[in-house]
Amino acid sequence: MSTVEVAPLALIETRILVIRGLKVLIDSDLAALYQVTTGNLNKAVQRNRERFPEDFMFQLTPEEAESLIFQSGISNEGRGGRRFHPYAFTEQGIAMLSGVLTSKRAIEVNVAIMRTFVRLRQLLATHEELARRLDQLEWRQSEQDGRVQYVFETIQHLIEAPEPTGPKRSVGFPTSRLDES
Repeated sequence: MSTVEVAPLALIETRILVIRGLKVLIDSDLAALYQVTTGNLNKAVQRNRERFPEDFMFQLTPEEAESLIFQSGISNEGRGGRRFHPYAFTEQGIAMLSGVLTSKRAIEVNVAIMRTFVRLRQLLATHEELARRLDQLEWRQSEQDGRVQYVFETIQHLIEAPEPTGPKRSVGFPTSRLDES
């Protein structure tokens, strides 16, 4: 069975959230991907708590959990839902899960998740390069606009300049010299 069949990358991408400026997956989404209960996933993590420092996994604040309920429709505690706020796992925390959850499915899902994070980083790098190029293009355009504006102002100045007054100089060869030869 390939990792694409186990956990499609597009499905994983839709589950990745940005919380506290970090890309994370919520424990319930991970449990669904691993096909285990959220409680069992969290128990395995709690048994190996030293493997999950705060930058690998953190529990959502009440405000973050409330926001998550409104955004994704996860159940709240009043309707038979969770008794504790969800845990969020960073990419490093998900990688550490591969050492805690050792089933064949967990390994395959972890590979798919890591590929998704790599793909997202590549997309982000592409967007950053495009943004940089767009900034350069805008700068060049504004520089060119300044030059065009200078040309128009010069032409306008020439148009508005008064005609010179006084005797005009003749142009060409004087005819008196030609007659003498």
